[in-house]
Amino acid sequence: MNTFKVGLLLAAMTALFMAVGYMLGAEQGMAIAFMVAVGMNVFAYWNSDKVVLRMYNARQIGPHDAPEFHGIVAQLAARAGLPMPKVYIIENDQPNAFATGRNPENAAVAATTGLLRMLTRDEIAGVMAHELAHVKNRDTLVMTITATLAGAIGMLANFAMFFGGGRGSRNNPLGIVGVLLVAILAPLAATLVQLAISRTREYGADAGGAAISGHPLALASALAKLEQGSKRIDNHAAEANPATAHMFIVNPLHANATDSLFATHPATRNRIARLQDMAGGFDPGSAFNSSQDYEPQTTPHRPPHRPGPWG
Repeated sequence: MNTFKVGLLLAAMTALFMAVGYMLGAEQGMAIAFMVAVGMNVFAYWNSDKVVLRMYNARQIGPHDAPEFHGIVAQLAARAGLPMPKVYIIENDQPNAFATGRNPENAAVAATTGLLRMLTRDEIAGVMAHELAHVKNRDTLVMTITATLAGAIGMLANFAMFFGGGRGSRNNPLGIVGVLLVAILAPLAATLVQLAISRTREYGADAGGAAISGHPLALASALAKLEQGSKRIDNHAAEANPATAHMFIVNPLHANATDSLFATHPATRNRIARLQDMAGGFDPGSAFNSSQDYEPQTTPHRPPHRPGPWG
């Protein structure tokens, strides 16, 4: 997404938030909603990455903690022309990954232990290239802020349903009709905007990840494995925080398996088909070599926590 699209998206979500405020409390409600929206945008801009990583108990690792995984990310970041992101591992058997951070200089990528166990080196490289494409496109900031505002709109809708029918409805331009419209249509509209953007960004990140790694078929193979793994293995943290589901490379929830209007991700088979179509246009000689030795550029070795070759 370019800067114009980012600005347009945030303006649309803020306008929707203000519209909800207006329906609940006329001009005064709209003004309050605007101030809240600005405050939430500021908070999400500076703190969203920390909140999400803490939500999943992600553990930051360095080059000595998980040298192969950390090395793959470092080499891919260099190929993409990006600063080295912080690298995290999540203790979770479901194979999945996500990226977060407000910009490339403050980015983080995270993968589950299930992913690191299940995928080959080239497939891991394809997945992490996909996440770095999100960082490069600044998708991480956009999706986090839209998720924050969508959640807030949902809370306002609940407030309207439980409290808007009484004294508060006097300030509502449409009375009880306005309360019902807010309660039903506002969260629906916010969710549709959020999910539509999420699906679009996944296709873009697949293409960007294929370009960074030079291995579109490795990413396609990884997506197939992740799809199957996410269906078989629960991700309890994601189930408890469904608003973050769109951040993962594949849907961590046990729903939305097709390209429907309410799906958090495009259908995996469609993503795989696009990657397979791309494969013919890539030069095998320029592809990322996931087995290349990586020499960590660090100072003194610290005794690491190393349950396995990936950390």
